[in-house]
Amino acid sequence: MESMLNKLKSTVTKVTADVTSAVMGNPVTREFDVGRHIASGGNGLAWKIFNGTKKSTKQEVAVFVFDKKLIDKYQKFEKDQIIDSLKRGVQQLTRLRHPRLLTVQHPLEESRDCLAFCTEPVCASLANVLGSWDNLPSPVPSDIKEYKLYDVETKYGLLQVSEGLSFLHSSVKMVHGNITPENIILNKSGAWKITGFDFCIQSTNPSEQEPKFPCKEWDPNLPSLCLPNPEYLAPEYILSVSCETASDMYSLGAVMYAVFNKGKPIFEVNKQDIYKSFSRQLDQLSRLSSSTLQNIPEEVREHVKLLLNVAPAVRPDADQMTKIPFFDDVGAMTLQYFDSLFQRDNLQKSQFFKGLPKVLPKLPKRVIIQRILPCLTSEFVNPDMVPFVLPNVLLIAEECTKEEYVRLILPDLGPVFKQQEPIQASNMILLIFLQKMDLLLTKTPPDEIKNSVLPMVYRALEAPSIQIQELCLNIIPTFANLIDYPSMKNSLIPRIKTACLQTSSLAVRVNSLVCLGKILEYLDKWFVLDDILPFLQQIPSKEPAVLMGILGIYKCTFTHKKLGITKEQLAGRVLPHLIPLSIENNLNLNQFNSFICVIKDMLNRLEAEHKTKLEQLHVMQEQQKSLDIANQMSVSEDARSSSTNNQIDKVFNNTGTDLLTSGPDSKENELSSVQKKASLTLEEKQKLAKEQEQAQKLKSQQPLKPLATSVTPPVKQTKDLTDTLIDNMSSLTSHSINKAQVASSNSFSSVPCMGVGMGFSSPVDSTKRNMTNGLNTNMGFQTAGFSMGSGPTAQNFFSGPSATGATKMSIVPTANMPNYSPMSAASAISPLTQPNRPPDMSALDNLFGPQKPKVSMKQLAQQKSNQWVNQFVPPQGSPSMSSSVMGPQMNMIGQTGFGIQGNPFFAPQNFAQPANTMTNSSSASNDLKDLFGNFLM
Repeated sequence: MESMLNKLKSTVTKVTADVTSAVMGNPVTREFDVGRHIASGGNGLAWKIFNGTKKSTKQEVAVFVFDKKLIDKYQKFEKDQIIDSLKRGVQQLTRLRHPRLLTVQHPLEESRDCLAFCTEPVCASLANVLGSWDNLPSPVPSDIKEYKLYDVETKYGLLQVSEGLSFLHSSVKMVHGNITPENIILNKSGAWKITGFDFCIQSTNPSEQEPKFPCKEWDPNLPSLCLPNPEYLAPEYILSVSCETASDMYSLGAVMYAVFNKGKPIFEVNKQDIYKSFSRQLDQLSRLSSSTLQNIPEEVREHVKLLLNVAPAVRPDADQMTKIPFFDDVGAMTLQYFDSLFQRDNLQKSQFFKGLPKVLPKLPKRVIIQRILPCLTSEFVNPDMVPFVLPNVLLIAEECTKEEYVRLILPDLGPVFKQQEPIQASNMILLIFLQKMDLLLTKTPPDEIKNSVLPMVYRALEAPSIQIQELCLNIIPTFANLIDYPSMKNSLIPRIKTACLQTSSLAVRVNSLVCLGKILEYLDKWFVLDDILPFLQQIPSKEPAVLMGILGIYKCTFTHKKLGITKEQLAGRVLPHLIPLSIENNLNLNQFNSFICVIKDMLNRLEAEHKTKLEQLHVMQEQQKSLDIANQMSVSEDARSSSTNNQIDKVFNNTGTDLLTSGPDSKENELSSVQKKASLTLEEKQKLAKEQEQAQKLKSQQPLKPLATSVTPPVKQTKDLTDTLIDNMSSLTSHSINKAQVASSNSFSSVPCMGVGMGFSSPVDSTKRNMTNGLNTNMGFQTAGFSMGSGPTAQNFFSGPSATGATKMSIVPTANMPNYSPMSAASAISPLTQPNRPPDMSALDNLFGPQKPKVSMKQLAQQKSNQWVNQFVPPQGSPSMSSSVMGPQMNMIGQTGFGIQGNPFFAPQNFAQPANTMTNSSSASNDLKDLFGNFLM
């Protein structure tokens, strides 16, 4: 690697040194920058050719440099002869101006070390191309080593040399005297140009018909640079010391032979014995066989043979050579026309440019780029010609690489992108660019697309020409994938929408919708839903083509995998818009069916998606509900079972224990046990914390003292006398208990009433009645206790209300009950009764069965009951008895959950007849007092 770098460094250093030494001190360097050594040319390839640029204008040039070191071996007078010969040739070339002669940009300048002058940019000399690489840089440049002459280049090059000779012979009356491959230069565009006028001979009588050209005798003692190349000289020049225009034609024939034989001349000349060589050459030319010319194309072989004829009079002149059929080639004629293009008017140019696309495919790419493209782009300065030139330039661009396009074509297209005058030409330019838009977007750099190409597309969408708008809308989908998304979203789509809404042309409106439908796939979902679909509702026209375009966009969005329409959009926007459109009178049957199919598909998807969503939500809710219920029941059952068992045990087994003291302790134990058994939810933890706080408050309170209770007289309201009868029967039963026991129980006067609701069947007027056993607040009793459980757990003052429902009943004999503060109803539930064991009804059977109260009391109650029932049964629909009928007792019943309304045993469906509700009566109250005394007060 290091050796390669060193080699490269030495090469660059050597080239730089050569350039520096070659032109150092020459006045040419004051105006021109000298670049790389690219070729060699002139007599003996003595001139080195460098590329260069003019400092002031940056115009590209070729710098010819003759280094005087090449002639150091000669004597001074010989050096002077060589320098004079070189100067004469350059000065003669500078005076002559013709398209077939090399154009001099800066005259010859001499310095102590070199001669230099500047010409138009060149590529190489014909000798370099044919394989003569003398005086070239080392290594030989690849563009010269690999250069290949195409047939069209050869034909047109020889034609150009013939035209140049025709100009010299006819117009200037001059013989070139040294037509050789070294003196034919190929310029940058590939044109062949004549140079090397070192030995040119001017006519002595230019005004006369027969010009005369003086000729010098060959002097073998002169340096080779002071003599023409003898291998291309006509025989008469050496043998008879005469020359004429035909002598140049012989040289042209020799050049043609060398071109078709890879640079090999027809004869090799011994410069030491030149006369003998030419004498031998003369004999060979007189007997020139066809085998010698076999490499020359057949259609020009005879003409070359004529050019190499010994007799000058037989040789064709330059003008005749330009007209031979060999040069009637399409490619050569095309190139020739380009060279004379500046002489044509616009009509002739337009006709030529119209037919050019048929010729371009037949020409080599290098010829097109070198020779034709520069001529085409030079016509861009003529606005009227741009519509005719532009298709050919874009056709060439298709064959170019991206780098070639950017370097050779794009710089010239920049002004054309922005051309807007004249209007007709501008519209044609837009049409041409739109047709080649995929080419432009593929090969143009992104920055230039954004700055030049897309603004032209936007201008086409806004053009007044309907044809341009239609074409633009039809072409946009073909290159939509090459447009960057921000430009499409912010610039292209808004202009398409504007064209659709503002146009008066149905074709433009329909094409706008079709264009939008085709580029939907390059847009994102939410832009389509938020911008495109609402736009469809703004379109004013209702023509069938427009409606089908709208339907197409909806369908594309609906069915596209990436896009899709949400069910909210379907239900809220799309279907409300499509359904009215589907019944437009302009639609035919097929179009209506298309609408209906799309609408049905949308409805089906809407139904399926929303139904699936609701089903999933329902399943999730059910699963969550089941999980919550299971967790709550497991926690609540454990907590309540523990609490209930602890309280019942303390009430019925541990005689004399204070419930207010034991309740909170059992709660704390319960909480700890529950926390150990299961993990509680946040709501349950909050609930337990409140219960603990309440228990602490109750524990810190002072014991309640008995207070005198004043009984409020009953309000005169409708009263259920049947229920009252049963209450009084219970009171009478209690009244018959031992007086001492009653006295001992009077200490309970301060305890609020605890109502226990019972539901059972009894033959009262052959119907089922609701019965309530009320316990007066002023009355204590001691008897075989009975209780009814209401639901899984009963309500107590510590744990809050719970669902009521009489599910089990037990009669539990109890000992003398101690004095206690207000007691929860839950404490009356027997823990001994098992949920699965049927309730023991023997106590009730003994109470209401065969062992009935005394007959007189029963009869008396029965009679009174019948009287009240027959008298006070109200019609159906009367107001039900409120809780105020029994005063505080009924209020307590309602609070503890054992009232009529809260107990399923007393639900209205258990009645065969309407509920017994009574209107208020003072007589009824008096009768009750007569029958039961003050027990109800």
